[in-house]
Amino acid sequence: MTEAEFKKHLDAAEKSPKQIAAAVSGLPEKVLRFKAAPDKWCILEILAHLADVEIVYAYRIRQMLADKEPVIAPMDQNDWARNLNYTEVPAAELVAVYGLNRHHNLRLLRRLQPSDFEKGAFHPELKRKFTVAEQVERMGMHGASHLEQIERLKRQAAAG
Repeated sequence: MTEAEFKKHLDAAEKSPKQIAAAVSGLPEKVLRFKAAPDKWCILEILAHLADVEIVYAYRIRQMLADKEPVIAPMDQNDWARNLNYTEVPAAELVAVYGLNRHHNLRLLRRLQPSDFEKGAFHPELKRKFTVAEQVERMGMHGASHLEQIERLKRQAAAG
């Protein structure tokens, strides 16, 4: 990945917390908790997922950059949502945690040299090395896909 591509992904990742915050600002509890189906997430669960995944990203990035031959611990996002009581945390707190942790991760990532982009860790689910560059690309897209999901849930809640 080139420096320009890396920076583009970082810039996209930087926008996400503000976009998510704007999308959920002032939403009533009924909308925050609306589920399109019993096995689907509500907006509150999406916010908790974003907050927790940013912590996971923080750890994985640091593993890749600092450890010798690291191995990524897989996570089951649905188990996390179910077992960590994702609907028990206020939306504003989740948005704040997501934004602060994303900011902290980006500060680290913006200090990297191009030689750091290909550092990585073995990812058991992918069965191969997963690089810092791939993680940054994923960070740039992750929030945007959940923003679309949030907007869709808002429309469904209003219609239903």
